[in-house]
Order: sequence, then C-alpha cells, then structure tokens
Amino acid sequence: MANRRVRGEGGKSARRAERTAISIETARFIERVIPNLELLNLEAIELIEEKAELVLETIGVKFLDNEKALNLWKEAGADVQGELVKIPKGLARKLCATAPSRIIQHARNPKRTVEIGGKSLVLAPVYGPPFVRDFKGGRRYATIADFEKFVKLGYMSKWLHHSGGTLCEPTDVPVNKRHLDMLFAHMLYSDKPFMGSVTEPSRARDSIDMVKILFGENFVEKNTVLTSLININSPLTFDSIMMGAMEEYVTANQACIISPFIVGGAMSPVSVAGTLVQVFAEVLSGVAYSQLLNPGAPVIFGAFVASIDMNSGAPTFGTPEASKILYGAGQLARRLGLPFRSGGALCGSKLPDSQAAYESANTLQAALLGGVNFMLHACGWLEGGLVSSFEKFVMDADQLGVLHTLSNGVDVSDNGLAIEALKEVGPSGHFLGCNHTQMNFENAFWRSDLLDYKPFETWLDEGGKDTSEIASKRVEFLLNNYKKPDLDIAREDALREFIKLKKDSMPDSFV
Repeated sequence: MANRRVRGEGGKSARRAERTAISIETARFIERVIPNLELLNLEAIELIEEKAELVLETIGVKFLDNEKALNLWKEAGADVQGELVKIPKGLARKLCATAPSRIIQHARNPKRTVEIGGKSLVLAPVYGPPFVRDFKGGRRYATIADFEKFVKLGYMSKWLHHSGGTLCEPTDVPVNKRHLDMLFAHMLYSDKPFMGSVTEPSRARDSIDMVKILFGENFVEKNTVLTSLININSPLTFDSIMMGAMEEYVTANQACIISPFIVGGAMSPVSVAGTLVQVFAEVLSGVAYSQLLNPGAPVIFGAFVASIDMNSGAPTFGTPEASKILYGAGQLARRLGLPFRSGGALCGSKLPDSQAAYESANTLQAALLGGVNFMLHACGWLEGGLVSSFEKFVMDADQLGVLHTLSNGVDVSDNGLAIEALKEVGPSGHFLGCNHTQMNFENAFWRSDLLDYKPFETWLDEGGKDTSEIASKRVEFLLNNYKKPDLDIAREDALREFIKLKKDSMPDSFV
C-alpha cells in the first residue's frame, strides 16, 4: 500500500511540476471563431450615427490651443469659430474612410508581432495607476523598480500578447524623464510589442527616436512598431497635449488609440444611447483629424466608459450599462471599418477580492463578445485604475486563458464529436480510461496555473491560503525564474546613450 501511495504522489507531483513549469511562450493573439454580440438593431445604430453627426454639426468640438488643427479643419470645410469646430454632416465620416481596418504592430521578436482588427483580440496589461499594491507591502506610490517587475511579469505571462505602456507611474523618477526609463524597460525586459509616451509631444518624439534605435530607422519608417493611447477630454474637447502627441505619432505612421475617457453621468449623459452618441461623435472627429494630418495613418476606435455611483460620485465598473455601451461602440467601430479598443479586467474594488473578480469577469466577457480588438487593462487593474496590483496582475493574466479557449468555439470534427469514444464506453461505463480520453486529456480542458482545486483537507494542511496569497507566491515564483530576452548589445548601448543625453539636457521636474 505504501509503495502504491508513493508512486501515486510522485505521478501527481510530476504532473503538477509540468503544469507550473516556467515557459516564456506567448500564445498567439486571439482570432475569434465565435460571433460578435450585436446588441443594437440597424435602426438603432443608424439613429445613433445620425445624432452624432448632428452633434458635430450643431454643437461642435473644441480643439484647445491648437492653431494647426483649426487651420486644417477650416481648409477641409468645417465651420471654425475660435477654438470651436463644427463639422458638416458627412465630412468626418468621409475623412475616416482612409484609415486602415487592420494594423500590424511589429515586436522586436517577430514571433510576438500582433494584428489589431478584424476578428483579432490583442491583450495588453493595466495602464496608468500612480499606486501599486502587493500582498506584503500593501498600497504605496509606484517606483521604477515596480514598473520593471510588471514588465517582467507581462513578459512571463503566456496569455498576454502585448507589454502595454505605463504599467504604473514611477513617482521616484522625474516627470520629464520617467518616460525614457519606462520605454527602456519595455525594450530591455520584454520582446513583446509596447506603447509610446503621450504625456507631452516631445516625449512622443523621444518614443519614436528610441524605437528607431531599437528597430532601425528604415524599418520604423515603413512599419508600425508603437501603439499609443490618445484620450479625448470628454465631453467634446481635444486638448493640445494629447493632440500634440497624436500629431507626432500619426505623421510617423505609428498607431494611435483615439479614445473618449468617460464616466457616465459626469462626462456623458446618464443614458446608454446618449453616451453612445457622444462616444461616436468624439471618436469620429478624432479619427477624422488623424486622417487630415496623414491619410492612411493607423488608428483604433477607442471607448473607455464607466458609470457613476450616484450616492458617492465614484466610478463603477463591470456594470450592465457599461457592457451595453461596449457592445454598441463595437458595432459603431465595425460600421466605420476600424479596429476597436475597449474592455479590460476593470473593477472598483480596493483589494483583489470577490468584488474585483465579479466586476473584472463581467468586463472581460463583454469585451470578448463585443468584438474588442485591443484590450488595454487586461490584467492588474485595481481601485478604479488608481492601483496596479501584483497579485491581481497574475490572477487576471491566468483568466485570460479562458478568453483564448472561449474564442475557439466548438470543435465538431470527428475527434470533437467523439462517436468512437461513445461506442467504446457504451451504456453505464466511464470515459476515464478510454482511448479518446487518453489521446485528448492533456488539452481537453483549460487549466488554471493559479486557482486551487485540491480537496479541503489538502488545502487546509498546506496553510488554507486564499487566492491573493497564492497569487503572491506566483508573483514571487515568476520573478525568481525570469530570464531577460536577448537584445543586441550595440542597440542596448545606443539606447542607454540616448537616454543619458536626453536626461543630461534638462533639469529634473516633478510637476
């Protein structure tokens, strides 16, 4: 009996070791087989489009402190009154027609290059929080060391296709210099595609200059190697900083996500349809401006929408209204023939707890079904975007494997239908030992690298850990087993020299 038990435990240990072994393989970006959820009928979609163009024609949009934009709009036939631009019906849609429907963003490792558009789904991590949280240290301001850890976790995560951008805001580095360190971390510690800086036009230029060193100037001139997030100052306002960054990127043929940043009820109407009208008007005018600058420039239709808690005024996530807006925005993006960005593992919870799980799961599922092509905040988001959580990063990243599996649809091949297995087992049998199970068991079901399915007694004997504590151990395990991808030493030295010259050229600023 003892010998049999030892052999059984050894087999389980071997299988567990195989499942938890470190792999730096990244799953290919998702190509959905399943259909998109088309929430709105044609009449409703056309009505929203009509009202959005009415908003542009009669209310207009503001381009603040941007003489270049105002002159281009005037030349294109818009009614420009000071900083207010009123766009005649049909003009913005006509301009949008030159934007491509699918974007290839190259990674320095060609195996990790992604395509954004069509039926694809590219998953990228959390973006923008000033704070971080971990199981042992709690909530605190982020540092560049935290940022580098998140890049490494993203590189080690099988289901993430993209390294992202501002994974957290490293507050220990001067504001005017931190973009250099963040970009270098993406280039050095990962070989997945990444995002450029948008916090000031000169920082966008630095981003372009750095990727020219990394990829080669000729390659960058002919290919898209950066995606960047350009937020619209909702409602109906384009500020000069974001537009200045966009101008740098689109003229260099680098991709921009043109995205309203909306908390429904505060920055848009409280109704779903009213918010969709505003979203479409803002994106339509933003994409149109990108094409005025450079016809054919790669752009992505963005929609980031939360609702508001009418008691506290705090933003809420994972709500049915937000999902409805996501579904509708996806339909509008596809009608324009543009790639679509939305979704993420969004939540308002302060901890990686059940609230975080519910809210995140709601948004992840909606994004998969809603036809999202580029999902920012796919893992790590906490506290309404104020916090990047190490534990939630690996918890969410594990769950992204579910999206990959769901997107594949149902196998109805001979193997999938399994008639031979039914014949072999027959009535009253079981399938554990049949030939079909033996051939398929390793890949038949999605398996978590994190969640605990042990019997209660085993779980209790091992300390009765909850998911956050297990995730903390997973973070530690991944970072301890991280291996930096190869980078040509000449390019690395050139990047370090560029960063040094840039930093030496200006005094530190923390504002």
